[in-house]
Amino acid sequence: MTTISDTSSTTAKNAAAAPSSGLLADYNLFLKLLTTQMTHQDPLDPMDTSEYTQQLVQYSQVEQSIQQTGKLGDILGQLASQQMSAASNYIGREARFDSPVAGLGDAPAHWTYYVDGTPAAITATIKDSAGKVINTVTLDAKTQGSYQWDGTKADGTKADKGAYTLSVEAKDSAGNKLDTTINSVAVVNDVVTDGTNIMLGVNGIRMSASGLVAIAAAGTNIDS
Repeated sequence: MTTISDTSSTTAKNAAAAPSSGLLADYNLFLKLLTTQMTHQDPLDPMDTSEYTQQLVQYSQVEQSIQQTGKLGDILGQLASQQMSAASNYIGREARFDSPVAGLGDAPAHWTYYVDGTPAAITATIKDSAGKVINTVTLDAKTQGSYQWDGTKADGTKADKGAYTLSVEAKDSAGNKLDTTINSVAVVNDVVTDGTNIMLGVNGIRMSASGLVAIAAAGTNIDS
């Protein structure tokens, strides 16, 4: 199943893990250095008490940092569980995502689009996950707003199931291009998490819950 991931959340997760491993390495190195220093100190010129105390304070600070990082990880895990439970309410409902990517599965790929202005001509282009153009169609400018694709390619054959991207070019009567906003629409089948991101299974692909812009009962007109 194709996953349309939220890279910003993944990056944040990796960034949080890096300091924790770094602190643990510093902690172990500090213990090794302190033990070696105490073992090999000159009995006639022992370590200064204030210096030793300062190193113990540093040791304590490093240890506290590691413990705090671990507790923060536990809190994030609990929050993810709560978000997972809340997101389960989306199952069976129709979701709209702020994304031009839609799944082609057992149901047609479904998009909604909004043209900023009055279009005289609208052309839709569908591309696969590799960026290859699969089909280009002309849409009715008078009934613009929603488009469903059953997988029919330009040569008349059927496309494989998976993720497809829609781009829309709209022009007014003078031939000027108009800005267009595109959303994808599908019924939520399942909810999964990797511990950080909540992903919704929709028509054979997974979309990040952070991209949700609308949710409605299945069968409800969510195009508007």
